[in-house]
Amino acid sequence: MDRYVTGSVIRKMRESRKMTQEELANRISVSPKAVSKWETGRGFPDVSLLEPLAGALGISVIELLSGEDVRNLNTSGNMAKVQFYICPVCGNVIQATGEAVVSCCGITLPPAEAEPADEEHSLSQRISDGEYLVTVDHPMEKGHYISFIASASDGSVQLAKKYPEGSPEARFRIDGAKWLYFYCNRHGLFRAKPGK
Repeated sequence: MDRYVTGSVIRKMRESRKMTQEELANRISVSPKAVSKWETGRGFPDVSLLEPLAGALGISVIELLSGEDVRNLNTSGNMAKVQFYICPVCGNVIQATGEAVVSCCGITLPPAEAEPADEEHSLSQRISDGEYLVTVDHPMEKGHYISFIASASDGSVQLAKKYPEGSPEARFRIDGAKWLYFYCNRHGLFRAKPGK
């Protein structure tokens, strides 16, 4: 874990829910003095209290640890606005349709920011058998490779995981594709419009 809950986070979350220290203490079966100590930085809640504390504050444990109150305002679920989170430790790829707090291997992950495809990171695409055949012009060596290629439309994300020494290409349905993404393990996330 790269951080632990701080007193300022507990206080901010408690006050945003218009709850007193005593009310919070009663909800998680601790004394009001314990809550006061946490909020003033003179102590930390035991790890066994994190889940009940997060529940009492109406947030997830990840939100409690990150200090961010996440509210997904993207209720329409437009997959073309997908966010990718890539773990630098294990290579796990996590996707979300809106704002999220994502953790993997004990690290809170930021969303990857997609750069426009460039000369060093370019892709070619053609229609083959009613699908986009996408190929990334990139080495696929053990230390430098394309980790995934994806296609996002309003209703779905298609993702093809790639591995070193494999082929940097993938096939995707054409149906409403809005963006093509690919991730270089050294240089990050890139995207391009399909058909260009």
